[in-house]
Amino acid sequence: MSWLPTFGNILPAAIAAALAVPALLVLYFLKLKRREMPVSSTLLWKKAIQDLQVNAPFQKLRRNLLLFLQLLLLLLLTLALSRPIVNYSPGAGKMTVILIDRSASMSSKDIDDGKTTRLDEAKRRAKKLADTMDRGASAMVIAFDDSAETVQPFTTDASAVKRAIDSIQPTDRRTRLKLAYQLAEAQSNFNPEQLRSTQKPDVWVYSDGRVLDGPELRLNGTVHYDKVGTDTAGNVAIVALSAKRNYENPLEVQVFARLANYGPNPVSPDVQLTVDGQVMKVATTTLLPERWTDKDREQAEKQAGMVPRDSVEFTIELANSAVIKVEQMRKDGDCLAADDAASIVVPAPKTLQVLLVTDGNYFLEKALDSLNLKSPDRMLPTVYEEKLPTQYHVIIFDRYQPKKLPPSGSFIYFGVVPNGLKLSAVRNGDQPVMMQDQGVLDWKRDHPILRYLNLGKIYVGEAIKLSVPPDAETLVDGLKGPLVVLYREGRNTHLLVAFDLLQSNWPLQVSFPMFMYQALQFLAMGSDMDVRQSFEPGATPRLPRATLVQADPNIRSVRLNGPGASRDITVPPAGDFALPPLDKVGVYTTDPPVPQYEKIAVNLLDPSESNLLPSAVPPGQVGDVVQSKGKGRLELWWWIVAFVALPLLLIEWWVYTRRVHL
Repeated sequence: MSWLPTFGNILPAAIAAALAVPALLVLYFLKLKRREMPVSSTLLWKKAIQDLQVNAPFQKLRRNLLLFLQLLLLLLLTLALSRPIVNYSPGAGKMTVILIDRSASMSSKDIDDGKTTRLDEAKRRAKKLADTMDRGASAMVIAFDDSAETVQPFTTDASAVKRAIDSIQPTDRRTRLKLAYQLAEAQSNFNPEQLRSTQKPDVWVYSDGRVLDGPELRLNGTVHYDKVGTDTAGNVAIVALSAKRNYENPLEVQVFARLANYGPNPVSPDVQLTVDGQVMKVATTTLLPERWTDKDREQAEKQAGMVPRDSVEFTIELANSAVIKVEQMRKDGDCLAADDAASIVVPAPKTLQVLLVTDGNYFLEKALDSLNLKSPDRMLPTVYEEKLPTQYHVIIFDRYQPKKLPPSGSFIYFGVVPNGLKLSAVRNGDQPVMMQDQGVLDWKRDHPILRYLNLGKIYVGEAIKLSVPPDAETLVDGLKGPLVVLYREGRNTHLLVAFDLLQSNWPLQVSFPMFMYQALQFLAMGSDMDVRQSFEPGATPRLPRATLVQADPNIRSVRLNGPGASRDITVPPAGDFALPPLDKVGVYTTDPPVPQYEKIAVNLLDPSESNLLPSAVPPGQVGDVVQSKGKGRLELWWWIVAFVALPLLLIEWWVYTRRVHL
């Protein structure tokens, strides 16, 4: 920062002064002004004196107030012509690289009492820097988040630089600076001005300084870090979100969220859970500032009685597809909106495909027909062994012990125990031990498979005696041993009914078709326990070709609807298909709906980006820190003309006129 003036037109001003000042002096040399006074004794010498003056072109220069004023006025005008400029904040150099942070944190509204975002302030300062470009100086503009983009290559046109700065739009991405530095260095090395000079380029970084790759930063240039943002910005952020179906009850979805307070004061925001826009539950939290030390926290807990609670957990029942959204509701004083909410997509239960492997069972076939399944297929055991189908969600084995099972899936067995499992039949030699005349002792009434069922009147003539491992779950206990057992091993789920339906009265009970319906729903949803992952801002999800063909074999384009705008994307004729970067947080949809990508959730969930406290040191400690305030440039020529030259001209006129009338 310097108050010493620089000159924008020094050469033209020097030429003008070199011509004008000697010309003025010559006029005074040639023109000797005297006041004519008629004297009688010198009238005879008048002619001789006039001839002498004409023959002497140069006269002795005498002290003359008028000459002094005119010289001073002329010098002031040439000084104004040279365009003296004072920069009272650092100005642009001969070659300048302007880096502007457009990441999520730069959308924080903590400038001018919450009226202006950090990005707008950064753009204002960058345009002010562009105004200080001297004639012949060049500048370029790079916008960065976790990527980097050249918005304006090197140019000497300050107006083009300012237009490029104005064109930068915010994203919700994270902040990385390494790519921007690499791009700046590459562009500088290929700039003709740099090739002719050994001077390093000036690199200006307008950011809040919180980058993820600080230790990796290196740059061959003079870096100036212009910190943007206030130290008092408040922000409550959702920094973690997960959802999963209950392993014991797949209809039940458990949602967990963790919050953080990056403001200066403790807050107690409510947290709201919505399902497809409908409010379901609300919880409360107590968040202490993350910037506090352990001592500050202990003092708050002891003296103020604060009990911090930074996480919430919700449990809901969900049998259909839905978008679950968790949102913190304290908006007053919260400067950043991108991390106030986070969403997750829970897919719909798969269209149930069921296979019945049997030699013939009237009751099972009627039960399946009554469930209005889309594709309940039947297959003889011999055909099953030939085909070994893998496309079914649930396979029911009726009195048949399969030799081989698909690598993953759900299976129901009636009157048979499969080989190769820890769950096995108690044997007497080669034959399983059978239990005669069984009744139901008890059952798990709260289990989703048995909910609302009355099994107390079931009679079983003969059942297999089972050896149940500790990690298996007995759903129905008989008088002499387990009758229905649920067992998971690897990627398979096994539901074993230890008796043949034809050896019981269960098919005649109302509870049997209800049992089949609830068992199939449970096993089908249990095969897809995980909800869909959410993406971070800037992600480009890749859609498999098979998924696109499944949506529409003749698909040519996909419309991506999301926060901010909708885009039509051309589908390539072959290969997988990648969506464009999803730069804003929220929920995106595809039209036509692409299976598994009908809805796509994008969440920030980044503690580094949500922490709005600006870094006091340059990113990676590369460069120096500057702080732009007010105007950075003042041109003095107008002030010289208006407040010095014009008054001096009036004085010169006054002197001249007074001398004439004397």
